[in-house]
Amino acid sequence: MAVVEGRLGGFLIVLTIMGLALPVFFSAPVQGYNRPPPRKNLYVPADDPGSDSPQQVHISTVGADKMRVSWITDSPSPATVEYGTSPGAYEKSATGSTSSYKYLMYESGEIHDVVIGPLEPNTVYYYRCGSNSGPEFSFKTPPASFPITFAVVGDLGQTEWTKTTLDHISKVNYDMLLLPGDLSYADFAQPLWDSFGRLVQPLASQRPWMVTQGNHEIEKIPVLHSSAFTAYNARWHMPYEESGSDSNLYYSFDVAGVHVIMLGSYTDFDPSSAQYQWLQVDLGKVDRGRTPWIVVLIHAPWYNSNKAHQGESESIDMKDAMEDLLYQARVDFVYAGHVHAYERFTRVYKDEANNCGPVHITIGDGGNREGLASKYKNPQPKISVFREASFGHGQLVVANATHAQWTWHRNEDSDEAVASDSIWLTSLSSDPACKN
Repeated sequence: MAVVEGRLGGFLIVLTIMGLALPVFFSAPVQGYNRPPPRKNLYVPADDPGSDSPQQVHISTVGADKMRVSWITDSPSPATVEYGTSPGAYEKSATGSTSSYKYLMYESGEIHDVVIGPLEPNTVYYYRCGSNSGPEFSFKTPPASFPITFAVVGDLGQTEWTKTTLDHISKVNYDMLLLPGDLSYADFAQPLWDSFGRLVQPLASQRPWMVTQGNHEIEKIPVLHSSAFTAYNARWHMPYEESGSDSNLYYSFDVAGVHVIMLGSYTDFDPSSAQYQWLQVDLGKVDRGRTPWIVVLIHAPWYNSNKAHQGESESIDMKDAMEDLLYQARVDFVYAGHVHAYERFTRVYKDEANNCGPVHITIGDGGNREGLASKYKNPQPKISVFREASFGHGQLVVANATHAQWTWHRNEDSDEAVASDSIWLTSLSSDPACKN
């Protein structure tokens, strides 16, 4: 790995000459918080630039028994995936689509998108992308029933902090990774999206990564580039179509008895919006006998006692619009990013402890270059159970239909992740007091 240079440096220089102060377009007002100085990104170069060798390989789940394989090549290559259950033996193949996008002077490589399956649950598959000379990858499908383990990390970025977090996650026997927004921190410099894809490939090619967008994915420039989320939508195609959504910015899926909902903090969310109406329908379809747990991911937290990111519409107004829907549906967990620290709240609704409300957890501490949000409001609110400004990641182990364990693992203490906060919870669907 190397510090950002070369092609990326030239891109930033051109943006500076054009007079674009990068933070202006994505920063939201922050009250009472001075962010620490930025840290330099890592930059991961291509192993074989200009070739049709697959890079930035990542997978995501599609429906009950399929997987989307996505990768990029610098030169044209067939959008084909060969796969099987034994190394080097590919009994099946599938063909998908190829696309690309332009952003100012940048033009992406060939973005390939192939859905494979049907696949068996809890099974290791070996696969090869594109040409027959490509390298072999492998992934394990999630289980069809409990138990299931999720790795949860937000605001990842690509720094030495990020690398430590990814190293810790790599040692966990997790089934799926959930990311509540702010992936690459490319912030208009598109080569950083490529670098991020290469950085996470060792993990993202082996387990499904399910993501939603944050403010750093917006990348909208007035007049010069009027479309938002161009790179995010092109590179990280999530299974929104299968959940009846009309946007890659919000969707849902079922996995091993858990219904996961990804919401968009930076698209319309008021009661007249398409997202609100989709969420209302989606929650109405949930069968708690089949999926007794509901987990929701957003980017901007609805509950936050950190001094960072107070007073923002994406938190306050979205909470006002949608909190009733989540409470009435007896959502179990709400994960957020955005604030670069960790915080766990008790079960809460309308700013008060409520045994039938979801547990809100902020996990925006993956390793971004902007540093930690180290200042909290005092005194600590009664509904805030645990808070700490450290980098790390979380693990949600859903043991069965009634019990799950959440742990937050701090990076700093040793080469191994340290479980600094842990709690066992009972599903709301199994609590007679919370029956609707």
